[in-house]
Amino acid sequence: MDKRLLSLLALLSAVALAAPGLASAKMIDLGALDPALKPGCPGTPCYAISRTTGYQTRSGSKKSPMVATRNGRIVAWTISLGKPTTKQIAFFDSKLGGEATAQLTVLSVTKKSKKTPKAKDGAVVSREGELVKLKPYFGRTVQIALQRSIWVKKGQIIALTVPTWAPALATGLDSTTVWNASRGKGQCEDTQGQTSQLAVKQFSDYYCKYTTARITYSVQIVPDP
Repeated sequence: MDKRLLSLLALLSAVALAAPGLASAKMIDLGALDPALKPGCPGTPCYAISRTTGYQTRSGSKKSPMVATRNGRIVAWTISLGKPTTKQIAFFDSKLGGEATAQLTVLSVTKKSKKTPKAKDGAVVSREGELVKLKPYFGRTVQIALQRSIWVKKGQIIALTVPTWAPALATGLDSTTVWNASRGKGQCEDTQGQTSQLAVKQFSDYYCKYTTARITYSVQIVPDP
């Protein structure tokens, strides 16, 4: 059995022992993936998310699919990855800072108000998960257990941070499919500049919106009782 799956089972057992009420709680699969949804890689071109933090703002009729609906603890996340060719992997590795990696990032949205007129709309990192190397999972949909669960508050956004690159982007969808990236004005076409949110309390604009594409990840949360 996969070591990460064993870790997930152990973590769920520990949570249940610590708080018996959680044993009967139904796990939330935030941003649940459609099995028919496949990343656009391999292909020509091979599509990947690169050097940014991103989250889905709309997926068809579903608005804000990555906004937590309950307080709880993130125990795992699922990602569907394309299977780039050896040549494509070498290209991305050389252009985007190294091998494919990703991690979860919990964001708190910031908004301008009368009390903070100079503030910017954007998001601040509240918590983050550990960085995971993705190459062993290319061509698969895999559930990755967190070594430590992450507390999340209702209304916070669970984003995917990709410091390098990840073949985790389904393309060619309709215009009601939209994701946001932590890129500022004038950076939307720059896929090589580093805009990932990599530190707690780090703020970023989310100026760039991309349509017809879906980041292929979801998040498993054990809600508070």
